[in-house]
Amino acid sequence: MKTNLLIAPLFLGTCLASVTVGAGIAGAQETAEADVPHMHTSFGETMAVTEYLLRIQALDDNGPMINAVIDYNVEAPVEARRMAATGILRGRSVLVKDNIETSEFPTTAGSLALLGNRTGRDAPLIANMREAGGVVLGKTNLSEWANIRSNDSTSGWSAVGGLTRNPHAIDRNACGSSSGSAAAIAAGFAWGAIGTETNGSITCPASVNGIVGFKPSVGLVSRTHIVPISSTQDTAGPMTKSVNDAAMLLSAMAGEDSADSATVGVQRVSNYSAGLHSSTLEGVRIGVMRDQIGNSDAVAQVFETALSDLERAGAVLVDISFEPDPQMYSDSFTVLLFELREEMGKYLRSIPELEEGETPRSLADLIAFNEANTETEMRWFDQGIFQVAEATTDREAYETARENAVRIAGEETLDILLADNNVQFLVAPTRGPAWMSDLVLGDQFNSSIGFGSPAAIAGYPHLTVPMGSVEDLPVGISFFGAKWSDHDVLKAGAAYERARTATLPTPSFRRWKPGG
Repeated sequence: MKTNLLIAPLFLGTCLASVTVGAGIAGAQETAEADVPHMHTSFGETMAVTEYLLRIQALDDNGPMINAVIDYNVEAPVEARRMAATGILRGRSVLVKDNIETSEFPTTAGSLALLGNRTGRDAPLIANMREAGGVVLGKTNLSEWANIRSNDSTSGWSAVGGLTRNPHAIDRNACGSSSGSAAAIAAGFAWGAIGTETNGSITCPASVNGIVGFKPSVGLVSRTHIVPISSTQDTAGPMTKSVNDAAMLLSAMAGEDSADSATVGVQRVSNYSAGLHSSTLEGVRIGVMRDQIGNSDAVAQVFETALSDLERAGAVLVDISFEPDPQMYSDSFTVLLFELREEMGKYLRSIPELEEGETPRSLADLIAFNEANTETEMRWFDQGIFQVAEATTDREAYETARENAVRIAGEETLDILLADNNVQFLVAPTRGPAWMSDLVLGDQFNSSIGFGSPAAIAGYPHLTVPMGSVEDLPVGISFFGAKWSDHDVLKAGAAYERARTATLPTPSFRRWKPGG
């Protein structure tokens, strides 16, 4: 179910005349990208936002139907003009994952259970962004409930938005749960987007869609009025075309929030883009996580090119062999289950009565809703994780698991690796290339690639930057640093971005085929 979207007559003109509106995927995918307008920064933000809306109409609502955007604001160009001299963002347009509240749109988390969830509230991070000159362009699709409902899910699918397609190959997956945010930026639908991550939900979509994604240290950005999973691991973060843009958007989002204790007393940088253009890797020691490169020779080859670029930029590479303690994963899952039930209940009790239907007030109510709406909600996969979470009530076991998971991931993994190897950052491939989307069988990604879980579980920063492609499918390189080293991690990523020699793929808006 996609929201009925119309572009006001003000924004329709000759630019759209050559676009095949209403054509199916097979008929439009060959020519749609060639026919839609491209961004021209010299037009200013007002014209840029207008063109973003035209691209959404041509490539998301029609043509290849990326299904990245579920609602958008036709008055955004007017707002961009009004904000053009405000703050660090100066009228730049931002798409927002649909588990983050904005005052003008409903917030559904992709579920029909929250279809009428119009709270009229801005999440504090959205209020901060507006104050910094950002314009909310619309809401993006996501993996329903941020991919915490079932072990058999297909990333990028929600009952509200359908299946998000990867612009680089529309039959391949956009990863999750911030699928729509990543696909939208790859497709050129906005200047920036906001995603959320509990474990990989910003960095995986960013990597497979060929964009920059940054998961900040937990506590840098408020989580209030975001549909939750975990108070321990949840955070929002920026998704953009460049590291500098991600740093700008982070600067606008970050801030203290008395309602979110994790954010109180945190030392923040006023402008995370400061110093990025002159940052250097000269003499910087970087640990290479050799055991996390995975079993794909093609990904390993792209990663080796990235390592060579780092060395040419002056970095000193240190090979590291390490396997995390598996107890970290099982304890973290216990934490997610217990916190999901508690935090979801708190969130649902905070929302006003829905416009239609009964308002869910607990995880148990969501489970009952899904059982009553199996055709629309559970055609493709079940709600097994929801059901296990509802039964996870042992607080003492939870508290033990939380202490173990955070300690192992932070002190006994990332902190030790950085200190014992005398390195400032760690690097690894983020993920492999996008896999074929399959609603029947679910996700089929290569789990041998990547090292993102320790940073997610411990709440440390994780940046992914495009490093090349495998058969025209993007892959990213991950940078990890110590807790609160967000600015330094962004500087390292920006320096790599300038040194990168790989040719990055451009979205084809077609199905994948061998040889491009």
